[in-house]
Amino acid sequence: KKYNRLVHILHVSSMEEMDFLSQHKDIATVEILPQFLTLSAPECYEKLGTLAQQNPPIRDKRHMEKLWQAVTNGTVDVIGSDHAPHTLEEKNKPYPQSPSGFPGVQTLIPIMLNHVHEKKLSLELLTQLVTENPRRIFKIKNKGRIAPGYDADFTIVDLKKRNIISNKWIASKCGYTPFDGMTVTGWPTHTILKGKIVMQDDQVIAPHNGEAIDFE
Repeated sequence: KKYNRLVHILHVSSMEEMDFLSQHKDIATVEILPQFLTLSAPECYEKLGTLAQQNPPIRDKRHMEKLWQAVTNGTVDVIGSDHAPHTLEEKNKPYPQSPSGFPGVQTLIPIMLNHVHEKKLSLELLTQLVTENPRRIFKIKNKGRIAPGYDADFTIVDLKKRNIISNKWIASKCGYTPFDGMTVTGWPTHTILKGKIVMQDDQVIAPHNGEAIDFE
């Protein structure tokens, strides 16, 4: 506020942070991760050990309840993936030599669609949190909405498809996910980039062709 600048706070995982940020929405936008809405301590650490290691950490269910309130009341602006595909060799090192973070790009949509299925948030709100809001906050050009002049980037989903997230499904070379074995309802069936299908029915069917993002 002193310098009249906006700030984007990412990876928020505690109720105290959310309470504070909710009082400063005039200058602060907020990002949260699917794991903070899905996994809780100490259970995740007892089951997964350092595979669940995250910075900031996954916290107990008291925090998760407040985080969900922040999603539904508008405090949270963005759901991010925090994709950090460390290898199993790296993650299996004893703490604190083990790195924080794990792969998140591929599981974001299935995890969050399952929360939609469980009525924790609407499909419309989820769409806003992963498309329109990032476009608005970062002033990304030609992304984040269906409109003339915008890139034809789409994720097509089957809201009724029931599937099990598994390590073998992970396309990243790291080959694991902390959500391994989780059954979800709601699944991405196609990824379309600039009008071209690049993923269909869990198979990548086009070579990588990433480009720099343009900003307004």
